[in-house]
Amino acid sequence: MSAVEPVSPPRPPRDISGAPPSIDSGEATIGASALRKASLRLIPLIAIAYGVAYTDRVNISFAALQMNRDLHFSASSYGLGAGLFFLSYAACEIPSNLLLYRFGARRWIARIMLTWGFLAMGMMFVKTPREFYVVRFLLGMAEAGFFPGVVYYLSQWFPANVRARTVSRFYVALPLSSVFMGGLAGLLLNLQGRLGLAGWQWLFLAEGLPAVVLSFVFFFFLPNTPAEARWLTVGERDWLLNRLRAENESIGSAIGEHHADGALRAILDPRVWQLGVYLLCLYVGFYAFSFSAPVLIQQATGFNNTNVGFAIAIMGILGALGLVLNGQHSDRAGERFLHIAVPSVLIGAAFIVGGFAVAPVFALPAYAIIFIGFNATAGPSWAIASSFLTGRSAAAGIATANTIAIVGGFVGPYWMGRARDFTGNYQTGLLTLAIPAFAGAAIALYMRHQSIRE
Repeated sequence: MSAVEPVSPPRPPRDISGAPPSIDSGEATIGASALRKASLRLIPLIAIAYGVAYTDRVNISFAALQMNRDLHFSASSYGLGAGLFFLSYAACEIPSNLLLYRFGARRWIARIMLTWGFLAMGMMFVKTPREFYVVRFLLGMAEAGFFPGVVYYLSQWFPANVRARTVSRFYVALPLSSVFMGGLAGLLLNLQGRLGLAGWQWLFLAEGLPAVVLSFVFFFFLPNTPAEARWLTVGERDWLLNRLRAENESIGSAIGEHHADGALRAILDPRVWQLGVYLLCLYVGFYAFSFSAPVLIQQATGFNNTNVGFAIAIMGILGALGLVLNGQHSDRAGERFLHIAVPSVLIGAAFIVGGFAVAPVFALPAYAIIFIGFNATAGPSWAIASSFLTGRSAAAGIATANTIAIVGGFVGPYWMGRARDFTGNYQTGLLTLAIPAFAGAAIALYMRHQSIRE
């Protein structure tokens, strides 16, 4: 296999079906109808589930406004517990995605959601740092494989030239879940003392339950492949299956595989590692910021818990706009690398401004740019992965890239906690986070250079 293959797709045609311009108009209409139905049936459900996943992953950032005081957690203890989720997630991600390939998305994603939902609610019972560490570690194990699993799952439904916008449409749940979480967190924290529970306990209880409910929805209503979708006509089903089969055969031929199920080859692919390290650089900064954002905003503005939630909700809306617009533009331009390099540079600059600035007029826009920039990279970056991986190799390769990346979720929060305890403030930690952001931009430009050279 060549060390690096071109991964940017050609400029796609305007037709939503992705069909070549010379194709029969009737077939193009069938393709457009098939993709429209798949989008309406699958993406909203997956988006809701991903929003719940992100909420249960980072809602401790709001709980920390009360929990750290009630349980006497230091910033280092909190940062370690926040980050341990990502270590177990990384360790279990590749096996989880291969099991999804083995058992099917419907059963495996439902299992993931059921276990993480119960553990997310179980956070309300922690009393000591050790219990906090254990539950966060188990929560990461339970959720492992969900995100790469749904990225792989969608690659079985949507052609390559619409995947950036497809990923963007479900990934938009991440910033929008911040809107939901920000608006709800203040209300739940204000339930302090109701039925003998602290406000942060109500937060974990209320926000963990939806995952359990959704697990049953996925189990009974999610088709594994287009062949199982009863809501597609025979013509639509055949169009999707034939189009995706042709793409998979083309990708397999391009990478020199006669059988597109080389999991080990995908795991060792240099392009997978380049993408994973790029995402690692971004995740270090984003999760360090995410788990500290409520405290940072409160310190900069003096807002109460409710207004802090509203500020984060506004950032969530802006992040959703950046995500959708950048993903759509990437698909129209047929370009991926500049669409991730430019946001990475903006994130690095925002960390510098946020590190030096304490006045809200400078700090809040910098925090918003961090959130917008990270979300804007999602569609193009995961479209890169699915442009050169297929079949079982896609399940393994996407999980490998995300496994490398998700380690940043441990490094970032733990580093911020240590920096806060050592310096007495968060500004030093924010300044240092500019380094991985700029490193990520450099990696994206290197990947672009390699693609152009090939």
